[in-house]
Amino acid sequence: MPELPVTERPAQGRIDSHLHLWELGEGRYSWLNPSLGMLHATFTAAQAQEELFAAGVDQAILVQADDTAADTEAMLAAAAANPWITGVVGWLPLEEPARAAQLLDRWGANPAFCGVRTLIHDDPRADVLDLPAVRQTLALLETAGLALDIPNAFPRHLGQAKGLAQAFPEMPIVIDHLGKPPRDGSAEDMDEWERQLRAVAAQPNTVAKVSGLHTGGAEFSAAALARVWDVALSAFGPQRLMFGGDWPVSLLGGSYSETVAVSASLFDQLAPAEAQEIWSGTASRSYRR
Repeated sequence: MPELPVTERPAQGRIDSHLHLWELGEGRYSWLNPSLGMLHATFTAAQAQEELFAAGVDQAILVQADDTAADTEAMLAAAAANPWITGVVGWLPLEEPARAAQLLDRWGANPAFCGVRTLIHDDPRADVLDLPAVRQTLALLETAGLALDIPNAFPRHLGQAKGLAQAFPEMPIVIDHLGKPPRDGSAEDMDEWERQLRAVAAQPNTVAKVSGLHTGGAEFSAAALARVWDVALSAFGPQRLMFGGDWPVSLLGGSYSETVAVSASLFDQLAPAEAQEIWSGTASRSYRR
């Protein structure tokens, strides 16, 4: 993943690299159910814009929340209608290379389409990213210059990401939510997450999102995130980390402005140019915005 020096790629403002929109309806978002409380509702671009602008965030990249073409089509339509939406990480059927190629031909012509993700954390197979059909589809992504997001990778898929990055060295591999560290788990679990994350970070075409760190009953504050942040920063450095708000999922742990404020209290410990990399530079490079 070739990168220009920071001095040649000035970045301004703040980009939320991980935002969701969804509209409840028949056959949509099967994982959403009343047990999820406030998330079992429709979340629109207008609502998101109000939250982002109030918190001082200028732009956002929408990320798929359903393994359907309809979800991607809805995000692309939202991007066309809202200039603050700078990109869309859509879905492709990774195990169907021929169908994926057809969809890629259609969506790839849209300048907003900048990456692909599927909900592999809901797949019980630990080797899904190594399947031959999946690798065929990922080769199409690499050729197209698109990033691959990997959600909630720990414990099943974070280890695979290292080999994936080696197999596709020109494709940005984006580790969502820092791989989902088990902040409410055991010390041994945290140690294993750190080992796997550092192994992934050793691959130069990997980046990670400081996002989705609300975990169960674990406290969400700069102090509570100290270890996670220190590991991420030392492993990736600011030029390979990006901010993500994970709205509206993050509402389970607090308001959007609270999420931004906690993130700012971490990033703003850095030099201004380094903090700006996390606020916008890394996302701009990884998703070619």
